[in-house]
Amino acid sequence: MNVIRVDCAAGQLSFGDLMMDCTIGRGGACVAADKREGDGCTPIGRWPLRGVLLRLGRVTAGNIHLPWRWVRADDGWSDDGADLAYNRPVRLPRAFSAESLIRSDDAYDVIVVLGHNDAPPVAGQGSAIFFHLSEGRPTAGCVAVERADMLRLLPLLRPGDVMDIRP
Repeated sequence: MNVIRVDCAAGQLSFGDLMMDCTIGRGGACVAADKREGDGCTPIGRWPLRGVLLRLGRVTAGNIHLPWRWVRADDGWSDDGADLAYNRPVRLPRAFSAESLIRSDDAYDVIVVLGHNDAPPVAGQGSAIFFHLSEGRPTAGCVAVERADMLRLLPLLRPGDVMDIRP
């Protein structure tokens, strides 16, 4: 098992000898038990890397060792605590609130799904905590890096690896 270390205070992510700048949530970092839907807080803790979602035509899928798939036009992620599929991938449109995984910016060209609040999900304690591409501003609670850094890191990741987010 390899560990991606995130130092929220320093805005740094490290993996072995690799070091890179990273961005966290607009609400800073918080204890995972205090995480609430929409608070913009990045949850402190050790989260397994569940898999990768890639946007077709924006990146290539070469040399990825984590489970992965292409994002489809109707892919979303439930962020509605009343939804039985809360904090799970869903198809859009949907009767409940859900975030589209196709965005107008580049942030979701690469999404590494983190295992935060998913075993099982607890309604309202945060959904869609991803490791994705940076857009030069704080995230909604995710961890983000520049495209070149993500593309350098992605082939090094393996099943069983984790992201360790520290204050």
